[in-house]
Amino acid sequence: MTLQNMKPTKRIFPNSFTSLNLFCGFLSIIYTAQQNYDLAAWLIGAAAIFDALDGVAARITKSSSQFGVELDSLSDVVSFGVAPAFLIYEIGLNRLGTPGIIFAGIFLLCGAFRLARFNTQLVGFKKEYFVGLPIPAAALTLAAYVLVFGTDNYLSSSYNLYTISLVLSLAVLMVSRFRYETLPHFTKRGVKEKPFHFSFFAISLVALFLTEGRAIFLIFLFIVLFGIINSVYLKFKK
Repeated sequence: MTLQNMKPTKRIFPNSFTSLNLFCGFLSIIYTAQQNYDLAAWLIGAAAIFDALDGVAARITKSSSQFGVELDSLSDVVSFGVAPAFLIYEIGLNRLGTPGIIFAGIFLLCGAFRLARFNTQLVGFKKEYFVGLPIPAAALTLAAYVLVFGTDNYLSSSYNLYTISLVLSLAVLMVSRFRYETLPHFTKRGVKEKPFHFSFFAISLVALFLTEGRAIFLIFLFIVLFGIINSVYLKFKK
């Protein structure tokens, strides 16, 4: 179905979630500027939820379109590129001066390159896996890092090396060729096709409950590392 002959109501439904994704990214930037870093990080998480919902809405209404793909990428650059880069700079990297700007900028640029590569390689609207770490996952990992290790509205200088390593590692992984699985559909078929993913989701919920949310960074770190391990395994398996 083309954009021209698609009913306007079908286009509005998924694009409204994409717009909320973009707005959450915008709010995150504002709250970072106001030094409300925890709320800024949570807004990146909210943006990720809306980013997932726009895909669900597009599948339900069968209204996927090239317009939606482009709008989604533009929103992602703001919510998962600019917002987390600015957040991590303001809460920790700014004490490094110019190098801090460069490190945060590298994350942003790699995220933008990742999205541009995705759009140019996308065939149709269905995808079995991602090439390179998806930018929402990279942004959520940074946001989780801020929520867990940020205290009194800043990251201690003792975390400088960890912060730089994390930012640069996520940036490199976004433009890498490592394979990252797509999120499974919450259906009976989805459970049968990807039982590990649902088991991991259940274990993660239990871990978050038992640690009062402190395990959130380790969960996203595991997701990041699992993509590398899985890619290496599949390469040797072939």
